[in-house]
Amino acid sequence: MTPEQLSTAIVGALTDLVGSGALTLPDGPPGTVVVERPKSKEHGDYATNVALQLAKKAGMPPRELAGLLAERLGASEGVASVEIAGPGFLNIRVEAGAQGVLAAQIVAAGAAYGTNDATAGDKVNVEFVSANPTGPVTIASARWAAVGDAIARLVEATGSEVVREYYFNDHGAQIDRFARSLLARGRGRDVPEDGYAGAYIDEIAQRVLAEHPEVKDLPDDEAQEAFRAHGVALMFDEIKQTLHTFGVDFDVFFHENNLHESGAVERAIARLTELGNTYEKDSAVWLATEKFGDDKDRVIVKSDGKGAYLSGDLAYYLDKRERGFDRCLILLGADHHGYVARMMAMCAAFGDRPGENLEILIGQMVNLLKDGVTVRMGKRSGNIVTLDDLVDAIGVDAGRYALVRYSMDATIDIDLDLWARQTSDNPVFYVQYAHARLASILRNAADLGVSSGTTASFDPSLLSHEKEGDLLRALAEFPRVVTSAAQLREPHRVARYLEDTASSFHKFYDACRVLPMGDEEPAPIHAARLLLVEATKTVLANGLGMLGVSAPDRM
Repeated sequence: MTPEQLSTAIVGALTDLVGSGALTLPDGPPGTVVVERPKSKEHGDYATNVALQLAKKAGMPPRELAGLLAERLGASEGVASVEIAGPGFLNIRVEAGAQGVLAAQIVAAGAAYGTNDATAGDKVNVEFVSANPTGPVTIASARWAAVGDAIARLVEATGSEVVREYYFNDHGAQIDRFARSLLARGRGRDVPEDGYAGAYIDEIAQRVLAEHPEVKDLPDDEAQEAFRAHGVALMFDEIKQTLHTFGVDFDVFFHENNLHESGAVERAIARLTELGNTYEKDSAVWLATEKFGDDKDRVIVKSDGKGAYLSGDLAYYLDKRERGFDRCLILLGADHHGYVARMMAMCAAFGDRPGENLEILIGQMVNLLKDGVTVRMGKRSGNIVTLDDLVDAIGVDAGRYALVRYSMDATIDIDLDLWARQTSDNPVFYVQYAHARLASILRNAADLGVSSGTTASFDPSLLSHEKEGDLLRALAEFPRVVTSAAQLREPHRVARYLEDTASSFHKFYDACRVLPMGDEEPAPIHAARLLLVEATKTVLANGLGMLGVSAPDRM
């Protein structure tokens, strides 16, 4: 019995009480009831405070309502007992058979266990990384790559159609600095004072000259444009390959120039004008964002007739909405914090709902530590640390897991020595080792000719050991963890859940012998425990997959 199934049973009990006249709820029974695992085992398998929540509406003391509900719920199939605690909490114990059957349900569901269709019909655009192609993927962008892809996977797991999008520009001040740096190195000169340094600049400049030797003979202004065009293409190819190696692939690469060439900027401004949210002042066009919560109104067309920076944001947001996206998620770094209010005001100015049609997630920085000291220099990139540096040090799986394991609100220090170890204090190794150990148990069972049988034939009531119950309750939490992680855009919840579940498995395995020993004949308990092993393996694999981390069968 999962928490969701128990919630349904409680709602059913409330409905029965209302139907019989024993209980009056003016608004009717709630659609769902929160059911939680208590911190202390003395308080049962699950607990709910629903009686406390409904007592005022029902016009009776919480304990009296809890008593009515306990009597009705206690008669439900699979419920062993219901106790009233404190002012009206309900502590619920589930029968071993009702709990044990979950193992068969998980195995039968396979890769689908933990997924749902709660957001089916929603079309979601997740924009992340979106770094201009002036250098390798930085460690900060690596965090958005890992977290953004994990959020996309989780949102997909709850039923939405998701498009991963990368927004870039190959013009502007950053690209000019990049082109001038390539030109300088291609001509054998030092890079400009405000240019980009690092071995990668030399490498790209030499590749441009090797693939386009005619550039050598061009005047500096023409050569700079050639270095810009060819260098940006080479750099962007490298960025795409780096992200692909990291397990992150995008459905759409959106070029900023498309907004200007397609007339999207003019359409966006016209739409806002039709809605009465623009005005002219000092020969410029302004967007009235202050009335939508911004600290001041914003210029969108400058007095010289050129679009201000915000005009591109207006056009890009409208373009996404016109492409049919119900929700637009954008992941940005901490230096964009002041950007959020104006973007939300822009969303509202279009008549949309900030926080629903547009979500902006702000993340903090990442530091790499080696021997307890912050790593300041990358191998190829001069004074920046890159995703390649991280992968070279600890690998893709550890890199992704380390970047998603913490809330985006927190600056994280990744200890390269810790994450490279193959020991239990390395969180990703701990979870992956549990999966490999589960796979090994199933291989050993096959070698011994021991089978878990069919999911329909095993006896779930045999899974009555305390550690079996703990593990089953952990597995039952997975769907709820996935749903909350997707809704809150917090994939770190899945990582922490996997570590807790791996711990529950190890405790179960230490206390409960899964396979027969010596000449012992296989018994129904072995089949039941093997099914529990297979269910646990399924959950760990599904959870790791939602984080973009592999689930190895051998380590």
